[in-house]
Amino acid sequence: MSGGNFFGGDFPILWVLLGLFAIVAIWFAATYNGLIRHVNFCNDSWADIDTELKRRYDLIPNLVETVRGYAKHEADLLARVTEARNKAAASHHSPREQAADENRLVGQLRQLVAVAESYPDLKANANFLALQGELVNTEDRIQRARRFYNANVRDLNTRIEVIPSNFVASMFGFQRREYFEIEEAAQREAVKVSV
Repeated sequence: MSGGNFFGGDFPILWVLLGLFAIVAIWFAATYNGLIRHVNFCNDSWADIDTELKRRYDLIPNLVETVRGYAKHEADLLARVTEARNKAAASHHSPREQAADENRLVGQLRQLVAVAESYPDLKANANFLALQGELVNTEDRIQRARRFYNANVRDLNTRIEVIPSNFVASMFGFQRREYFEIEEAAQREAVKVSV
């Protein structure tokens, strides 16, 4: 008689169960850590968007003041741009609500740039041109940050929805994130080529 050695060959089923438990525990931990990693990617990429939006908010008062010097009878438009800027800057809501505030601001900025087109002296002003160039550069950076954020949101949302990681996500209350969709404020003119 072998004496019933607990760790010997008499209980191979115990080793199988311990192995299965270890596999499940490792999968569970890896899935949870992957979800946390995606949440952190979303948070980091949202911070990038926030930084670029603040940069745009800082440019707008200078742009408004430059236009004000040339287009004094556009006071209503300048006030609407300032109001939209202040509302967007104060917005700390969900990405969808933030995007709505940003899109209102974008609409007002487009009107401001369109009005500036009817003032030749303003269009030729070096300060206005520099600010407009900075705005275009900032818009590019916002769009790049937005695409990066949305890609991270897509990855997180996919992990939350697909089997089997959705079980871990629901156990720990991981929530889907909203995409951030905004329009570009600075429209690029098509390059005119004359032959």
